[in-house]
Amino acid sequence: MNKSDSPKRTLGMVLKGYPRISETFISNEIRLLEKMGFDIHIYSMRAPRESFSHDSIKEIKAKVTYLPSSMIWGLPAFLWYNIRLFARMPKRYMECLKLMKTRYALAPKKYTWVKHMLQAGYIMQKSILDGGVDVAHFHGHFAHTPTTVTMYAAKLAGVPFSFTAHAKDIYTQDPRRIEDKIDLAKFVVTCTKYNEAHLSKISRNGKPIHCVYHGINLDLFSMNGRSPMARAPYNILTVARFVEKKGLDTILHALAKLKAEGMHFKYTLVGEGKSKFNKQIRQLVKDLGLEEETTFKGTITHGEVIQLLGSSDCFTLGCREAKDGDRDGIPNVVAEAMATGVPVAATEVSGVPELVDHEKTGLLCASNDADAMADMLRRILTDQPLRAQIIPAARETVHELFNNKQLINALGEIYKSHGVPCGSKRQ
Repeated sequence: MNKSDSPKRTLGMVLKGYPRISETFISNEIRLLEKMGFDIHIYSMRAPRESFSHDSIKEIKAKVTYLPSSMIWGLPAFLWYNIRLFARMPKRYMECLKLMKTRYALAPKKYTWVKHMLQAGYIMQKSILDGGVDVAHFHGHFAHTPTTVTMYAAKLAGVPFSFTAHAKDIYTQDPRRIEDKIDLAKFVVTCTKYNEAHLSKISRNGKPIHCVYHGINLDLFSMNGRSPMARAPYNILTVARFVEKKGLDTILHALAKLKAEGMHFKYTLVGEGKSKFNKQIRQLVKDLGLEEETTFKGTITHGEVIQLLGSSDCFTLGCREAKDGDRDGIPNVVAEAMATGVPVAATEVSGVPELVDHEKTGLLCASNDADAMADMLRRILTDQPLRAQIIPAARETVHELFNNKQLINALGEIYKSHGVPCGSKRQ
């Protein structure tokens, strides 16, 4: 390889897609790491699916390389760059193929098993060798496919790699598919203590696993002088993707119970999902007689979510462990609600209790229990002394634990402690 003698300076970050409207925490992380002095190059496994993005994206300076996402349409590019790479460094390419072969039995989809290797070869030849991007370290966000590509790209480039494990990527795949990544990674990051404990159990070699909460930009959230008192008709808000693990059906059944008791409220549901699930949720709203109370907002910008929080009396999520093992970490919107002075009523799943302390910084109940959810919502909306106690305590907790500037600075220090270069530019 015709490398200059100057040290490698770039942190190559492999993402499933960029930008993504549901991953504000990643764009904020990149933005703040750049401010610390990290030179970042983004490798996105697919083009953005939304027609708009959050304002924080505009502040990011990192260049983006979009990888071919289709084996069919991307095959000419995959072959061109991988054949050239093999001709240039056959020994290293064969070593990577051997690594890929060890994972064949664990691959749920055999065509992606090949595609991820080809995507890594595309990164190495097109971006690093042809494009001159001087990658010192690769980092993948999410422990499934992005980290697979990250692992292969690092093997081809002869540099270390690490990854951040979040939620679905941990719990919906064969644990052995994460074990080998932990074995080969220099270090691992995750976003809850719950995840950290789980990953430590399946780690076979004691690799460092760091818990760093995502955090939020606290500058964007305030109570704006609003009273903690709430009056009917109450404004109840949920922001969530329409997927099983969010427990939207539990919330709707709880709201139907409150309506039957005579409580007056308006329910705003922000988000969407696959067509089938969208229809199921809308049909359930109709079946439960909640059409007049419920407003569907679809996918909206982060700024619009903040506006909705400003007029809400309660934020609620019914998170559960899905049938395939999927579960949430700590949804950032929970922290955002708490920072805005909106009391949270949620379920005691995964990392949520790390932030929402029952009867201290919010209310919690068991998942899949609509009666308990209804009781909790009624209480958090009507018990004014409880609201007066919870709201300031929640804001204090978020400021203490979820300040993204402090957390990303800590993450940057973790990167530097493991040898990821920062602050010096290539000569």
